[in-house]
Amino acid sequence: MIKLSRLLVAAAFPALFPALAAAADLAQVYRQAQDNDPQFIAARATLDAGREKAPQGLSGLLPNLSLSGSTTWNDNDLTPRGGVGTSPRYNSNSYQLSLTQPLFRWQNWIAYDQAKLQVAQSEANFELARQDLILRVAQAYFDVLNAGENLQAVQANKVAIAQQLELAKKSFEVGTATITDTHEAQARYDLASAQEIAAESDLEVKRRALQAIVGNEPGLLAALRKEAELSPPQPADMAQWVGAAEKDSYSVQVQRALADIAEREVDKQRAGHYPTVDLVANQGSSKSYFGGNLIDTDFKNAGIQVSIPLFQGGGQVSRQREAAANRRAAQAGLEAARRGAALAARQYYLGVANGLAQVKALKAALVSSQSALASNKLGYEVGVRINIDVLNAENQVYNTRRDLARATFDTLLAQLRLKAAVGSLGEEDLLRVNALLDPRRDVPTSAR
Repeated sequence: MIKLSRLLVAAAFPALFPALAAAADLAQVYRQAQDNDPQFIAARATLDAGREKAPQGLSGLLPNLSLSGSTTWNDNDLTPRGGVGTSPRYNSNSYQLSLTQPLFRWQNWIAYDQAKLQVAQSEANFELARQDLILRVAQAYFDVLNAGENLQAVQANKVAIAQQLELAKKSFEVGTATITDTHEAQARYDLASAQEIAAESDLEVKRRALQAIVGNEPGLLAALRKEAELSPPQPADMAQWVGAAEKDSYSVQVQRALADIAEREVDKQRAGHYPTVDLVANQGSSKSYFGGNLIDTDFKNAGIQVSIPLFQGGGQVSRQREAAANRRAAQAGLEAARRGAALAARQYYLGVANGLAQVKALKAALVSSQSALASNKLGYEVGVRINIDVLNAENQVYNTRRDLARATFDTLLAQLRLKAAVGSLGEEDLLRVNALLDPRRDVPTSAR
């Protein structure tokens, strides 16, 4: 009855019994990161700020309405020559309501165009940050999985070496082996112990890196399915990926927006030589005393105001030259972004293609190394193999398992980075990778 009660509590509160809870997968970790990663939160706030550029730019085309007023206490001492002085004291009050509607301010229209481009730039920057979050989460997640797989391999290798050490000691005791076998096995066991300490340390570091993104302690993480198959890039044509990257990469889109803004800035500074035309209207009232009489004045006026800049000390011409230089710099930045995107697409395409081949080869190598280990163990038992042969075969299995795990995770990351290089990486791509994980199969997420 007591056991049944404990099981019911464990089912109701899986957080208190992590061993009974399903491991978190990549999609769940990504959603946690969306809410907790400081960089992504900052990017979202920056996007909100960037979107305000549009109404700010539009404001330069809309009416400007202002209200002003004043009240003044007057204490005067008036003494005419040869006459009797007076000391009038009074308040004078006034207010004025002014309306200005730009009719022709070409630089304001250009500023509005720039504001819309700045919004597009902000949105591209946010998409870049969103893709970066996916890649950082996937990198940190797979780093933890790889460190866990490595720790498991080290520990399995240590256990196997311990068994071989025990066998060598027994064989020496009965006189069927030399003390050299024992020393060799002991040396390998000590080395495996040192590797285990390093693997535990590496796992802890990787866990903390993931925690810095998601904001909480990583629990159990779903590992790759044993039967998981990696897919090649589609389309299987590197030139198409390169072309898409040069056109659609978000880094290219950001630089393109900057180049367009710089282009419009040249036109904006040139418009500083153009006349401006505004509709101006005023309405107000003032009250004051003059000669002992209250004077109450109401006024209304409207008109067209034209301003023609003639000379501004050379400042406007200098700003034109500055804008032209910035335009050249922005165009060079755009070309650099295109080349960088093309290089990234080539790099990650080859990374996926070569990674798939490497994974296939390492899977075959793992089968072969396991067969070689079994043969060496059997040969040692019958006396045709020495202890060092078995230990080398054990180490080969460990190295192959480690390399296979690393190659698999690197290939998955290369697939995501290839999508990011062409600006098409989204949550659906993360979910496709997530489908390769098994929540019922986990690797250690802590050293102890």
